[in-house]
Amino acid sequence: MRRSPERTARAERPRRVRPAPAVVHRAVRVTAAACAGFYTFRYGLDRPVSATYALFAAIALGVLARVEGSARTRARTILWTLPAAWALVCLGTVLAVHSWAAALGMVGVGFAVSYGSVGGPRMVGLANGLQLLYILPCFPPYSPDTLPQRLLGVTAGLLLLAAAELLLWPEPAPPDYRGRLARAALALAELADLAADACDGRSAAPGAVTAAADRARARLDELRFSRVPVMERPAGAGAVDRALTHCAAALRYAGPQLLRILRLARPYPGAARLTAVTAQALRAAAAGLPRTGPVPDNGVLERELAAFDAARAAEPRPGRTGRTGHTDRAGPALGTAALDSAEGARFVVRAVRVGRRAPLPPDETPADQRPGPFWYAYDPAPLLRWHRFRANLTPRSVAFRNALRTAGALGAARLLAGGLDLSHGFWVLLATLTLMRTSAADTRMTLRPALVGTALGAAATAAVLLAVGEHPLVYALALPPVMLIAFTAGPALGQAWGQGLFTLVVALVFTQLAPASWRLAEARVVNVATGAAIGLLAGLCAWPRGGAQDLRRRAAALLEDSADALRETVAVLTGTGRPGGALRRARTSALLTEAMYAQYRCERHDPAGDGPSWQAAVLAGQHAVRGAEPLLARIPPGTAAPHRGGARVLVGHADEVAAAFRRQAAALRAREPAGAAHPAVARARAALVAELDGGPAPGSDGRVSLHAVDVAVWLAGLLDDLQQIHEPG
Repeated sequence: MRRSPERTARAERPRRVRPAPAVVHRAVRVTAAACAGFYTFRYGLDRPVSATYALFAAIALGVLARVEGSARTRARTILWTLPAAWALVCLGTVLAVHSWAAALGMVGVGFAVSYGSVGGPRMVGLANGLQLLYILPCFPPYSPDTLPQRLLGVTAGLLLLAAAELLLWPEPAPPDYRGRLARAALALAELADLAADACDGRSAAPGAVTAAADRARARLDELRFSRVPVMERPAGAGAVDRALTHCAAALRYAGPQLLRILRLARPYPGAARLTAVTAQALRAAAAGLPRTGPVPDNGVLERELAAFDAARAAEPRPGRTGRTGHTDRAGPALGTAALDSAEGARFVVRAVRVGRRAPLPPDETPADQRPGPFWYAYDPAPLLRWHRFRANLTPRSVAFRNALRTAGALGAARLLAGGLDLSHGFWVLLATLTLMRTSAADTRMTLRPALVGTALGAAATAAVLLAVGEHPLVYALALPPVMLIAFTAGPALGQAWGQGLFTLVVALVFTQLAPASWRLAEARVVNVATGAAIGLLAGLCAWPRGGAQDLRRRAAALLEDSADALRETVAVLTGTGRPGGALRRARTSALLTEAMYAQYRCERHDPAGDGPSWQAAVLAGQHAVRGAEPLLARIPPGTAAPHRGGARVLVGHADEVAAAFRRQAAALRAREPAGAAHPAVARARAALVAELDGGPAPGSDGRVSLHAVDVAVWLAGLLDDLQQIHEPG
């Protein structure tokens, strides 16, 4: 059937960009709150200062800030910012006495507010809005006598915005990270059921395993922070957010172990029972993740783990028929995979219990191996926040470096605006704040549409001012619809529309506060251009490549820290060394690398680059940590090898794996081709596989021999992870 010319033309016509209903609803709420406060104070009470602060307070928290959650959560967050808003307005009012004082205050406030984002996504969303609440009062005129009016306006603006959140199109609670975790746990439970069937000698339907594995990988991929909106990430310093992050890492660890069982696909009734209980534990964790669900318990899984470990130690050596009736040629490796997946599920359930604030048993981690994997569950919230702030107080931290960049740029913008005595100089800082990105490339990309939009908006503003003249009533009637269109079109149509329409909005506001001419539009263009130039220079001078600049070094450092952690773990398990804090350092390094990778994914970079798979590097570090934790919890120190010769062999394997990690780290630092370390990795893995095929040493105690197999399988899995880094991504 041929298509008509009219239908073809309609099909080829570009789609109109329609703003999402949530964007429109938010624009209505902000417009209603801002205009209600502004008109009440400006025309009802004749308090222009309070009117100005009421309007900009609503814009600061409603437009510049990102306050997410349900309507009640958003309103509560806005009300919680009131004390901080009062403090910032007071500080800005006092320091406006001199440009140097205001600039120094801007540096301090800029750093503190930006660095506060390490406390969680809520502070990330509030940062720009809080910055504006200092920027506005820190400019002339220096009028400390108007401080009560300023505070009154800010309070009214935020109260009106909170009321609008509750009354005007209140938004339902968005899907949270707990739902993603629950879906991933259910997908792994399905995979565990298939693994249990395989161990019990029952084959799955053709394609069932492949489909379940694909679903599990997709659900696990949804847990990556680079796939999760910033405000939905459990990135806070408290025990609950840490537990949810830990739950995600444990799920990512359990997934490959279940896939390993399915790849071996050998009859092993004992592993079948353990894997079936693992599936039950994962389903219980999924049901307990919602705040209203039943809190899961680990009792059954822990008893099954202990029983399986004891039975496995009592079984004959590979190649003979055991009491369970199966030929145990692949028994050690399959048993280790079953144990590891069950340990991963046990950690998932424990993390869910911490996330639900359920009672926990005392920390069983030996004193010389602390902190244990769930150390955060036993510390008070203020101490946890201090740990987070202290861990990021380093130039290696993305949050620390971004805070320095923000503080320097805003301080320079305030000093320049004061030195040049720019009219409406706070626009300079506002432009710097909203246009500066984490890399110079991203800042340049925002510069052109911002300047074009501002210039067009200024031209429209000048035309309106010349045509209307001094008729405040016209501007008062035009403000609400123009504001509504500006706050709707900006998110939907892009930077140019947002800047152009906002230029018209501020002109309509200031013409109602004092007589204005077309020069107001000229000042707006000059100030935005100045602020954008400062933001660009800050990006060029301070880490111009953003996350991409240091991700290579950060990933290399993670691999080196992981090498130290795995080497130390094997030394502790074989009795050839003592804990020295390497595992703790690797945990911190993994967190810093995850933050750097998340920022890198948010920036523009060349997709055609032939660099390594950064995600694989992050996962290799995570698996080194998450694999060491259950081994240290299950295997008593010094019992992983039956004799000194076995300990030397196992330590030698750990040295080879650690050397492979360090070679890959060196290749990353030197920007060598991705396959530079591949042959060494392959040789190390081949040696480990040959050792595993040999089975436990003749005449040795079965338990300690199988513990050695557990450690060797973990090391081989780490080499598998390391090989994935060679694939571009």
